[in-house]
Amino acid sequence: MSVVDIDTLAARIDGLAKPRGALGRLERLAVDLARMQERATPRATQVTLLLFAGDHGLVKDGVSAYPAAVTRAMVETLLAGRASANALARSVGAEVRVIDAGVDADFGDRPGLHGPKVRRGTRNAAVEPAMTRDEVDAALALGAAHARRAIVDGADVLAIGEMGIGNTAASSLLLHRLAGIPLAQCVGPGAGHDAAGLTRKQAVLARAAARTAADDPRRVLEEFGGLEIAAMAGAIHEAAATRTPVLVDGFIASAAALAAVRLRPASRGHCLFAHMSAEPGHRALLAALDAEPLLQLDLRLGEGTGALLAVPLLRAATTLLDGSIATLDEVLAAARA
Repeated sequence: MSVVDIDTLAARIDGLAKPRGALGRLERLAVDLARMQERATPRATQVTLLLFAGDHGLVKDGVSAYPAAVTRAMVETLLAGRASANALARSVGAEVRVIDAGVDADFGDRPGLHGPKVRRGTRNAAVEPAMTRDEVDAALALGAAHARRAIVDGADVLAIGEMGIGNTAASSLLLHRLAGIPLAQCVGPGAGHDAAGLTRKQAVLARAAARTAADDPRRVLEEFGGLEIAAMAGAIHEAAATRTPVLVDGFIASAAALAAVRLRPASRGHCLFAHMSAEPGHRALLAALDAEPLLQLDLRLGEGTGALLAVPLLRAATTLLDGSIATLDEVLAAARA
């Protein structure tokens, strides 16, 4: 059906062989999927994780506990099928597509690696804008193109994830400026800073924030964003335009969602937020998006791992509307027989 009647779908779920509301948030998730896909029987059979990778100039100032070269090494690990995202994707039967949005390395023509990258990493946002307007537009277009390709290839649901040393720093700046939250509440340890490293990270980000008062969403992406972050925002835009649900991963992916929604508010209606991460700013970020996460497992890895762990919940939710569960009327009729 082209337009679903939400009340009718809710009534169908209420009429299943269970007390009303007994399946809790799973019932709301089923209706949300039907609304997003504009289908009375939503589907989550084919899930594709779009995993965007990019490097960040901020790393030059010590905002990460790891060197920038780890981004390249992790892309290699993903291509070899040996990263956490690969293992979790196999466990839930999802596809992983690795996309080089802006890694500071030349991979050549590699099987399984998609592009083309916009540039080799962002500039150092502590001293200059991370990207130009044209680069932001190119990253948005890259994400949209890969989302479109996955949907044409049959994806019922997209998941978005990332790999990029330094991208919690960029995401903290995006949250600070797009949601108006004090910077100190947005900055966390990322991939593993100790107390001294966190103090250094906070000082660098304070310097970056003081450099410009930009608060227009596109300008904020130019000043502080990442190529992989802008690409995820573009993927969300395309998914919303094609009535495809998007499973948003953790802190960085949620920052991309915030940017996407600030640029195109209607995009919010097609986002499902997989989990609340252990990164301190994620709670505030989800609140800024009026989002209730599906899971809370203290994850802080990224790579789309939290989104992948939520896939079985989506598939379970679709069974509430596919006719596989008896109705209460059927059970009562059998009891009277």
